[in-house]
Amino acid sequence: MRLLVGLGNPGARYAGNRHNIGFMAVDAIARRHGFAPWRRRFQGLVCEGAIGSEKVLLLKPETYMNESGRAVGEAVKFYKLGLPDITVLHDEIDLPPGKVRLKVGGGAAGHNGLRSISAHVGNEYRRVRLGVGHPGTREMVQHWVLQDFAKSEREWVETLCDLVADHADLLAKGQDATFQNKVHLAMQAKGFFDDDKAEGRPAKSGG
Repeated sequence: MRLLVGLGNPGARYAGNRHNIGFMAVDAIARRHGFAPWRRRFQGLVCEGAIGSEKVLLLKPETYMNESGRAVGEAVKFYKLGLPDITVLHDEIDLPPGKVRLKVGGGAAGHNGLRSISAHVGNEYRRVRLGVGHPGTREMVQHWVLQDFAKSEREWVETLCDLVADHADLLAKGQDATFQNKVHLAMQAKGFFDDDKAEGRPAKSGG
């Protein structure tokens, strides 16, 4: 069993926030791979299915971001999962919008969802870091991530989530570098990055 966790805050008020791109990504995975309907379990919403030959549980904690680890901890304990079985998809302000990077372990870098998960299950799980850009100053970060994506950003957000879903089989198989590369090249091919050195907003975001 593989556990893919999307991070966000529950409820309509937060649904379009930058902080909720993890929820958006696992929603896209569920649609793309024909998962069972979402149901309440482990202090969150879960749905089960298969990606390729791998059995996968998707989880969206409903504990609010700062307590995400409570939901993840319950699921991990129930299924007796190890840290290599856990992948967390989350917003990353230290990456330009639309960029994706994967890593195992490391610090929380101020992300309270990651901090909570590490406190409950340990630190050496995989993270899919979905770039949402930085507002420019540390004081603006909380307001930035709890704001909705602008209309001009929605195209790249939806495309990125769809590409994550399209290549989720690579995530499930642990082929992290290939996943990261394929998503980046597909975003570039669709015109969202001018070149490999593109920084700031994706090319199509309208500034």
